[in-house]
Amino acid sequence: MNWTLEVVIVPVSDIDRAKEFYSERLGFAVDHDTVVGEDVRIVQLTPPGSGCSIVIGKGAVPAMEPGSLKGLQLVVPDIQRAHKELVERGVEVTDIQVLGENPSPTPDPLDNVGFVFFEDPDGNGWGVQQISSRG
Repeated sequence: MNWTLEVVIVPVSDIDRAKEFYSERLGFAVDHDTVVGEDVRIVQLTPPGSGCSIVIGKGAVPAMEPGSLKGLQLVVPDIQRAHKELVERGVEVTDIQVLGENPSPTPDPLDNVGFVFFEDPDGNGWGVQQISSRG
């Protein structure tokens, strides 16, 4: 049996500001923006190529402190290209960092160990890791 992670709730203080950040700055697709009355709004966004989405909103999502989610991680095949794209989109992102030694025999020294980090407007923390091949 497969167990798939498909939705992660991201706590934000301003839904429209967060939606703009994730869709315009990060390039996430807006799957839906559903308003169910005055007190319920759910926005689902999906990173390009991902099987897992994030949900921001109010009312029908758990109450969590905006900015309290840390350690979300995206994976890309080319961290240098991802870093360049984030910078071009206006995201404040760290320089590429190498965390550990490459455990796999690949010609790219950044594979598995190359990372960049950024935060959304509320301070939710994200990492981006390069994995171009899996052992």
